[in-house]
Amino acid sequence: MEVRFRLNGEERSVDVGPAQSLLSLLRDGMDLPGSKNACEQGECGSCTVVMDRQAVCSCLVLAADVDGADVTTVEGLSNGEQLHPVQQALIDGGGVQCGFCTPGFVVAAAHLFEGNPAPATDEIREALSGNICRCTGYGGILRSLEELAGR
Repeated sequence: MEVRFRLNGEERSVDVGPAQSLLSLLRDGMDLPGSKNACEQGECGSCTVVMDRQAVCSCLVLAADVDGADVTTVEGLSNGEQLHPVQQALIDGGGVQCGFCTPGFVVAAAHLFEGNPAPATDEIREALSGNICRCTGYGGILRSLEELAGR
């Protein structure tokens, strides 16, 4: 089945299988490895992308369902060599550990900051609640994003 959609600002057309996930399409079909394949059950958030202005787990979305959609991955957040402010905040604040979960956190946080440039700590925590990090206590991530929010 052919799907046409906007991916990271570019119009794309691609053939997808009937049971193929968006995550599989991105990683294997579009050569965009930023969205990570960890749980494949929508529990960890490592595959978070923005689809039609909603943060979603790409492992739970059928590739066929992106027809006509607007999808942004972590690769679509930076502007060339210029990192997205969330990416830079996490680097500057020590919010990056091994990096496996980082793309999901970046996309979820960027989505939050797009709609609310100065979220409260509770809003940041809520926006990131679907993302799991296995190697940190979240302190560096939260402090980095609070700093970006102006606290």
